[in-house]
Amino acid sequence: MLKHIAVSAAFRLGISIAKMTPNDEVRELLRQLYPVTTEHELIRLGCAGDGGYLVPDDLAGIEACFSPGVDNRATFEEALLAQGIRCHLADRSVEKSPIDSADCTFVKKYVGVVTNGDFITLDRWIEEMEPNDGDLLLQMDIEGAEWPALLNISDTNLARFRIIVLELHDMERLMDKHAFRIINAVMGRLLEKFYVVHNHPNNYGGLVKVDSIEIPRALEITLLRRDRGTSSGFATQFPHRLDHANAEDRNDIALPAAWHMGVRTSERTSMESR
Repeated sequence: MLKHIAVSAAFRLGISIAKMTPNDEVRELLRQLYPVTTEHELIRLGCAGDGGYLVPDDLAGIEACFSPGVDNRATFEEALLAQGIRCHLADRSVEKSPIDSADCTFVKKYVGVVTNGDFITLDRWIEEMEPNDGDLLLQMDIEGAEWPALLNISDTNLARFRIIVLELHDMERLMDKHAFRIINAVMGRLLEKFYVVHNHPNNYGGLVKVDSIEIPRALEITLLRRDRGTSSGFATQFPHRLDHANAEDRNDIALPAAWHMGVRTSERTSMESR
């Protein structure tokens, strides 16, 4: 009874009280997000700050990029267009695409789990724009809506993405037991098909520390489909030499040690075989 009273009182004050995720479960997920190296060197596409991303140098043959979440500039997509890769943009909150090109489309919708007036699913969007079976690239920055969208996409369309670049938001919710289930389910689904090849905190969000675990509130993470490369070990440089601070007026954030340190040899072997 006292617990229910405390929870109700907290809600009235605008405070959410949640069950905490056990630290060992959080650490296990962090170990799985430790980036590996492959035969494809990382290159930077786009500007030096926010809006530029690191991807494996394995772009030849990718037919199109899907980019939900539109800013007033699109240097990443412009770099892809320069390499002959079509780009499809979507965002309900902006009026038009920042790119004027016959090889770039724009739909004024949010990406969601249903298709209706203001929303479109990734599946419907792909089927409308790229209905064949060619390889694609996904670059997603949709302020937390990535979690349901990535759970909702079909296995067939997920497997079409050779490279996925994500801005992951609300990562501090890893410590919330119920949110952890969703985050863990999304990452588990992705890790079945993809390697993590880059992981860099977005310094706009800062860090949250729980016990000895530091969690960046936002992450830039790049994945490579497993059939496109072979893991040759773990990355050792954090940040990567091509990384830049998203907010140039703030210090960059290196990936905290809990995300890449203390992995025993047996655990490394297990991770590389996944």
